Amino acid sequence: MKIHEYQAKQIMSDYGVPIPKGRVVSTPAEARQVAQELGVPVVVKAQIHAGGR
Repeated sequence: MKIHEYQAKQIMSDYGVPIPKGRVVSTPAEARQVAQELGVPVVVKAQIHAGGR
């Protein structure tokens, strides 16, 4: 199965597994806005397909 990490986190969350807060963004401006909403510290991470390793 090839899914992005954010998709895997949503699935785990749907089953009650605790996960850190986070959002998917596409631009630096969106990243700044989300960082302000979530508070600090924050981590910016590229999304890659997970699975099949």
